[in-house]
Amino acid sequence: MAVKLRLARTGKKKQPHYRIVVADSRVARDGRFLEIIGWYSPRNEPSKFHVDVDAAKRWIDKGATATERVSKLLELAGKEGEQ
Repeated sequence: MAVKLRLARTGKKKQPHYRIVVADSRVARDGRFLEIIGWYSPRNEPSKFHVDVDAAKRWIDKGATATERVSKLLELAGKEGEQ
């Protein structure tokens, strides 16, 4: 089973809000997931997000891969944690 850290869309039409989830790569974008590890709200200025970095590291250590957007969010979360 190929596991990915990716975004699952929620929210109303033209008002996206995303969950950062751990899911099997074969499942639909908004389909079944293994765990919710955060959220991302791109419509705020600046955009807001929250990621459980420990859970993300745990899944990556188990072999999960992050999508491009989620990896950028994890990088930003790591920088915020340093300050």
